[in-house]
Amino acid sequence: MANGSTPLRTIRKVAVLGAGTMGSRIAAHLANAGLPVLLLDIVPPGTSADSPRAQRSRLALSALDLLKKAKPAALYAPENSRLISPGNFDDDMPQIADCDWIIEAVAEDLAIKHALYERVVQHRHADAILTTNTSGLPVSSLADGLPAEVQPLFFGTHFFNPPRYMQLLELIPLPHTSSEAIALISNFCDRRLGKSVVISRDTPNFIANRIGTFTIGNAVRLMQAQGLTIEEVDLLTGSALGWPRTGTFRLADMVGLDVLLHVARNFEAKAAKIGDERSDVKLPAFIETMLERKWLGDKTAQGFYKKEGKDPEGRDLRQVLDWQTLDYRPSEKPKFPSLEMAKNVESTGARVAQLLQADVERDKAARFYWPFLTELFTYATNRVSQQNYEPAASIVEIDIAMRTGYNWELGPFELFDAVGVRATTDRMRAAGAPISANIERLLAWGDKNNDPAPTWYKDDRTIPSGRRYFDPFTDTYKPVPAPEGTSSLAILKKSNGVVKKNAGASLVDLGEGVAAIELHSKMNALGGDIVSFITQTLKPSSEPVSNFEAFVITGDSTNFSVGANLMQLLLTIQDEEWDDVELAIRAFQNMTQTIKFCPRPVVVAPFGMCLGGGVEISLHAAARQPHAESYMGLVEAGVGLIPGGGGCKEMLLRSIEAGTGIRHPSDGVAARGESVEIFEATKKNFETIAKATVSTSAAEARSLNLLRDSDATTINRDRLVIDAKLRARALADAGYSSPVPRTDIPAPGESVLATLKLAVWTMREGQYISDHDVRVANWVAHILSGGHVTPGTLISEQYLLDLERQAFLSLCGEKKTQERIAFTLKTGKPLRN
Repeated sequence: MANGSTPLRTIRKVAVLGAGTMGSRIAAHLANAGLPVLLLDIVPPGTSADSPRAQRSRLALSALDLLKKAKPAALYAPENSRLISPGNFDDDMPQIADCDWIIEAVAEDLAIKHALYERVVQHRHADAILTTNTSGLPVSSLADGLPAEVQPLFFGTHFFNPPRYMQLLELIPLPHTSSEAIALISNFCDRRLGKSVVISRDTPNFIANRIGTFTIGNAVRLMQAQGLTIEEVDLLTGSALGWPRTGTFRLADMVGLDVLLHVARNFEAKAAKIGDERSDVKLPAFIETMLERKWLGDKTAQGFYKKEGKDPEGRDLRQVLDWQTLDYRPSEKPKFPSLEMAKNVESTGARVAQLLQADVERDKAARFYWPFLTELFTYATNRVSQQNYEPAASIVEIDIAMRTGYNWELGPFELFDAVGVRATTDRMRAAGAPISANIERLLAWGDKNNDPAPTWYKDDRTIPSGRRYFDPFTDTYKPVPAPEGTSSLAILKKSNGVVKKNAGASLVDLGEGVAAIELHSKMNALGGDIVSFITQTLKPSSEPVSNFEAFVITGDSTNFSVGANLMQLLLTIQDEEWDDVELAIRAFQNMTQTIKFCPRPVVVAPFGMCLGGGVEISLHAAARQPHAESYMGLVEAGVGLIPGGGGCKEMLLRSIEAGTGIRHPSDGVAARGESVEIFEATKKNFETIAKATVSTSAAEARSLNLLRDSDATTINRDRLVIDAKLRARALADAGYSSPVPRTDIPAPGESVLATLKLAVWTMREGQYISDHDVRVANWVAHILSGGHVTPGTLISEQYLLDLERQAFLSLCGEKKTQERIAFTLKTGKPLRN
């Protein structure tokens, strides 16, 4: 209740005060969620009161223009910018009276913020929530001077940059903050903005930046102490630990050295005062010198690294800073024996455990990892306290903050469990390292309960989160909180079990008559194991179809699927096993048709990269429940092929649907294929396939006809599985009836084919595409037109599949296609030959 009496209003409109980088991008993400946003900033100095409105609101208008061009994109779709209303503090402050949430994101200056609050309280609605996005000032100091009636509705909301992509949101309540206000914003940001919300105490740098700043500073300290190079430390602190592959210094260049120093200085100024035991870890003088020279990273074209053109394969060539001389030299790829051995260990936890066990006397990497990781474990455990001078009340907040704020695969306590708490602590003790009191409490619990290897987390299949965590202050394991509607396949497998599995996929019981086909091959590349698994699971006579009423196809990994297993395909082509290639294409087509005509509804829930064959799986489903961050595209043209698993067929069906409004034969009489509307839709879908266009969001995928308007989007990745399950369950409850294979598709025909081929010829004449691009594009045009037939000729789905298979086989025999596949496998990039 606001003011203890009336319910808080639903969040329907938001004001963001401050149109800088953070403020404008917060506004953009609110617009992504479909909310109208008021974006205000100061009137530019020297602007008169009678200047045109656009001039007085120039800062906010400029910010809006930049949002439309931002890379990576701040908006799901350019049209979302229409929801943002730019203005200025002087003329437009009264408009905040219509806003339910007011977010302050102006300069980190106490006086500036206080002066702004004085203006805000004059216009805000009595129940409007006011929050600050400060990252450096104490939230309590910002609350000083606010009227008593505003105090319960004021707290910190610390977004991470860029807000669209960074899942973490730290909420910083004060003693007087209303619990209802915290709950309202927490629930809203979880469901509408896709945030993982953690509660932090009002301490310097809050949770994630407190741990992150220490980790970066300690990496620099150890680099200097051990005489390592910048690229060596980046390799050591990257993907080997399950951290972003950028490592420490490349990440700093991306974030900006000025931002890094701001966060570090903020902490250094307060570390000793709050009793931080590692106040000795500070950024060194050479980084200050870099700041003076404006070597700020990517924003100034040089920082720890400096770009020097590209290599023959199109990759950036970089020079790296020698931190001892501050001169740049060519970057070299470091090699560490222990890292080379650990490459084959797929599990991050097992890999880190192996790295930590290497001989520190003989291995350079082990010599770095031992102090780096054990000091991280100690530092993180010391940040958990019952007292308000430490940021976290439990280990859970720290692990969530580091996973979602710094993109670590495992949080510090999860990593500690992976390497073995007792064994690691015994080794630390033997070396004379300090041991956190919280670690001692965990080990004491183990001694008391006859557990020789106690862990911070324990599995518990009886609770929604599937895990309990150790609370050192009560000596008990408490349930890890799980907001209603959030889950993962990993959790559901523990509680409901795996029905069947092979190397590439598993069938997981989701409960309530719904099962999920989980993809779990490397990068979820679609090989024979996945193809056969899906086909056998969903065919009408299968046991799963008898036992379950609906299905979901999804996964827990970073990407839904990167498409077909190109390595398997290339090896078969090189062996000239053409019958095997054709059998593989037929099997893939059979799989997608099994999905489409399954008697039970199949919902596909894509996320991350969903490319090539992954999109073809999605196109054939009864419905789709994509994550907002789904990057979808029929990209086969990039490797000299066409979508051969029914992708072209489904895009033609969408062209006809767009031109006639008829989705199924039962909806009306089939229209002739030569209408202007059908041509325009076919042309658009042709361009999508021929250009191998990949969407930058689910919203853009919808505009590319890869999703339907009826396909709902999930913004919070943690809710995707349950949302897809509910969608599948709803289809089953509505009496789902599977479609029947169509035999009455009106082909666009030769007139459309000729027009599309003319467009391809024009592109070649303008030297925009290569001869091989022409060959690929003409095959796409051939299929989407229905081949050499009279417009309106009725064709079948099987006929279109046959055309796809013919084109795919023909292109597989082309040397240039084989070169493209090999190049992509080697570099991860397309080759235009």
